[in-house]
Amino acid sequence: MPIITYREAVRDAIDEEMARDDNVFLMGEEVAEYDGAYKVSQGLWDKYGSKRVIDTPITEEGFTGVGIGAAMAGLRPVVEWMTFNFSLMALDQVINNAAKMLYMSGGQFKIPIVFRGPNGPAEYLAAQHSQALQSLFVHIPGLKVVAPATPYDAKGLLKTAIRDDNPIVFLEGELMYSWKGEVPQEEYLIPFGKADIKREGSDVTIITYSKPLKVCQEAAAELERIGIEAEIVDLRSLRPLDEKTIYESVRKTNRCVIVDEAWPMASVASHVGWLVSRNCFDYLDAPVELVTGEDVPMPYNHRLELAAQPSVKKVVNAVKKVLYI
Repeated sequence: MPIITYREAVRDAIDEEMARDDNVFLMGEEVAEYDGAYKVSQGLWDKYGSKRVIDTPITEEGFTGVGIGAAMAGLRPVVEWMTFNFSLMALDQVINNAAKMLYMSGGQFKIPIVFRGPNGPAEYLAAQHSQALQSLFVHIPGLKVVAPATPYDAKGLLKTAIRDDNPIVFLEGELMYSWKGEVPQEEYLIPFGKADIKREGSDVTIITYSKPLKVCQEAAAELERIGIEAEIVDLRSLRPLDEKTIYESVRKTNRCVIVDEAWPMASVASHVGWLVSRNCFDYLDAPVELVTGEDVPMPYNHRLELAAQPSVKKVVNAVKKVLYI
C-alpha cells in the first residue's frame, strides 16, 4: 500500500472528487497560482483551471459567504481557510447562514459545503495564530465537524465530506501535513460518527483526536515499558460523535484519560468527560482525567509554548493518576 503524506492525502481527495463531479470546486486565499499556503492544492489549478480553483481576496467573511451562496445554488464548494485562526472573521456566515439555512428554509436549501484548513497550535506563531478552535464549531447545531489524524483518515473523511449535503468543518493541522501513512489506491470512504481504535489495551482508555494522537501513541509506548497497556480511541468525528465506541472501551478498561489540545473550558474533552462520567459511572475505578491545552493564550517563547500544550509526560502522569500509581 502506498505511503503518502497527510498533505497529499487531502489533495488526492479533492482531486478525485473534482474529477468525479463537475460541481465540486476549490476556493480560498492563494489556492490557485501559488498552489496553496501549505501546498495542499498544488497542481489543481493547472489541471482544472481558474473557474474551478479560485483565488480569493483576503476577505474570509466575503468568500465564505460566496461559497455558501454557491452551495445554495447547487454547487459543492470546498472553502479553504488559510488557517482556522482566520475563520473567526467568517463565523457569522458559518453560524447564521451555513449552519441554519436548511432549518430556516424548511428543508428547501441544502448547503453542501466543506470548510477546511489547518487548526490548532503550530510553532512560533504566538497567541493570535496558534489556537485550537474546534469547540466553537462543535457547539453549533447544523454543522458536522471532523478532525482526522492520519493520511488514511484524512482522505476517506474528506471524500465523505465533499459528498455530504450539509456544511462540514474539516480540521487539519499545519504540523500534520508532513505526517506519512499508508493510503490505498482504490477508492474508499469513511463514515462520519465512527471512532477508530488506534491501539488496543486493557488498563486505561485514552481518548483523543487530531494532532495529539502522536503524543498519545508515544505515551502509550512509554507506559507499555512499565507494564501498562493503554487503549487509544481516535474520535476522528467530533459531531456526530461515536459514543458507542467510547463507552465500550471505558467499560473494558474502567479508566479514562481524554487528551485535547484545545482550552479546557467547554471543550470537546470536557464534554466527552461528562458523557463518560454520566454513562460509565458504575464502571469507572477512578475519576476521568483531562489533558488539555493550558487555559492561557499561546505564548511565543518556545519553552512556554510547549509547556502550554499536551505532552507525553502530561499524558503518562494522567494515566498513572487514574491507576493510582
